[in-house]
Amino acid sequence: MVSHLFGIVAGFIISTIKIFGYSGVAFLMAIESACIPLPSEIILPFAGYLVFMQKFQLFYVAVAGAIGCVIGSIIAYAAGAYGGRPLIEKYGKYILISRHDLDMADRWFARYGNIIVFTGRLLPVIRTFISLPAGIARMNFIKFIFYTFIGSFIWSLFITWIGFKLGQQWDTLGPYFHRFDYVILLTGILLFIIYLRRHLKHIADER
Repeated sequence: MVSHLFGIVAGFIISTIKIFGYSGVAFLMAIESACIPLPSEIILPFAGYLVFMQKFQLFYVAVAGAIGCVIGSIIAYAAGAYGGRPLIEKYGKYILISRHDLDMADRWFARYGNIIVFTGRLLPVIRTFISLPAGIARMNFIKFIFYTFIGSFIWSLFITWIGFKLGQQWDTLGPYFHRFDYVILLTGILLFIIYLRRHLKHIADER
């Protein structure tokens, strides 16, 4: 089931890039950065393969990826800034988010916001969801855009370069990245258990 779903997603990504070119890369990266888990670990290596085939240029792919990330991140940032906190304060307990979490996020981004947004763009999984807490924390918007673009450009350039180097080995990319799904899944389960214990305690204390 997971393999079948992975194949469908990969097919959608590849078809979109083939049809729309750089715009397709930007569109797909915007989806990922809008907190929809469409993996750039498939988007960019395939674009890198097209660089190897001399249909794309590496620099332009990185720019398209960064632009797409900025567009999607603005959407997620706006959701956090203009609707996130009131909605989460009212309904957050149903998804295990407490006021303590929101207060901590405000302090975290007030102190480390620039670094978190920049470095978060260089980390798988985290990069997909970093914009929402940045919006909730009301990080300076200009700085948010700047660090999002720079971090996303570096990520896009590096992952596209990997696809370029693999070149004719593109057929091995799917299984290669697919193995990381299980690592991410196991890590996610562990983090969720820690999250569950900690946040249930905070929610109980707020009652």
